[in-house]
Amino acid sequence: LAVVSGSLQRNAARLVTARREDNTRVRWLKDDEEKRMVDTILENCSTQLPTFTVALHTGMRQSEQFSLEWREVDFERRKIFLDKTKNGSDREVPMSKTCFQSLTDLHADKQNEWVFQASRYKQRLKNPRQWFETVLRDAKVTNFHWHDLRHTFCSRLVMKGVDIRTVMELAGHKSISVTMRYAHLSPEHNQAAIEKLDD
Repeated sequence: LAVVSGSLQRNAARLVTARREDNTRVRWLKDDEEKRMVDTILENCSTQLPTFTVALHTGMRQSEQFSLEWREVDFERRKIFLDKTKNGSDREVPMSKTCFQSLTDLHADKQNEWVFQASRYKQRLKNPRQWFETVLRDAKVTNFHWHDLRHTFCSRLVMKGVDIRTVMELAGHKSISVTMRYAHLSPEHNQAAIEKLDD
């Protein structure tokens, strides 16, 4: 930026080697952990259950989910339209029955154009940290972050036998190499594939 603005003639940091980002961590929600979290949400902040459910059933990034407007939700086609996602392109997210029901419930009580709202002020929910961290603590779920709901979405699809290419499209990954971090979660699927050679 300094070079572009004319403040510097050349980038003094151009020869510094960038460290590789470690984004290989995959932590997903186990069934018993999800049950404890749902029970805790219902007990302490029930209005946020749809927020949690939609995250689990769409795999949307936090920024995508919390900038979502009702005009981007097509109930008739059961699709969510995301503009200018992190990878630079638009994409459609299909709704599962559970996701559809959660969004339908939210829409019945909509206050403004934002889908997800901070329940206290009826404003756009920008960050779920305040209630989410409390839920994690009370449900005794450790080493878990909001982004891990996205990992859970991808992991569950792979473990149910959905092919990697489809998971890539549903998650909005630009490169299949990102999606391949989940490939090891479907050993049964790989075994079934190799056994086709015996036919």
